[in-house]
Amino acid sequence: MSIEHALPARSRIVREHLAAAGIPAEVVVLPDSARTAAAAAAAIGCDVGAIANSLVLIADDSPILVMTSGGHRLDFAVVGMSIGAGELTMAPAAVVRAATGQAIGGVAPVGHPKPLRTFVDDSLRAHERIWAAAGTPHTVMPLTFAQLVALTDGTVIRVAAD
Repeated sequence: MSIEHALPARSRIVREHLAAAGIPAEVVVLPDSARTAAAAAAAIGCDVGAIANSLVLIADDSPILVMTSGGHRLDFAVVGMSIGAGELTMAPAAVVRAATGQAIGGVAPVGHPKPLRTFVDDSLRAHERIWAAAGTPHTVMPLTFAQLVALTDGTVIRVAAD
């Protein structure tokens, strides 16, 4: 059995997006679920700041994706000002699933039914390699900051005051 067939369906979709973008990242299957940045960092053996958390938010009634560093918490006021949103809230699980096709804890930067307006935490650029979920809480992929921004067509912003 090849690795490709061992990947969950959602992760195969993410892998197809990586290939289409010309990014040679390998999707890695973790032995245990890594739904939090701390759990992912421990499983991978990297700094928690190198984990690119995928947060789906509702900005003025539309879902958006914010890729944040696991090293700090998103500040809604900072993000709202950065993107010019009047109202900004966390998306409920049903909205996350509808917008991404993926479950909370495994949301990848790509592989969604249709692309989401994406914002990327500028503090992720401090890491040579960052790790993002790859469609499930058991799969991750390594990327550079530049690859993440290009892959998502993301806008780089500050997401926290620190």
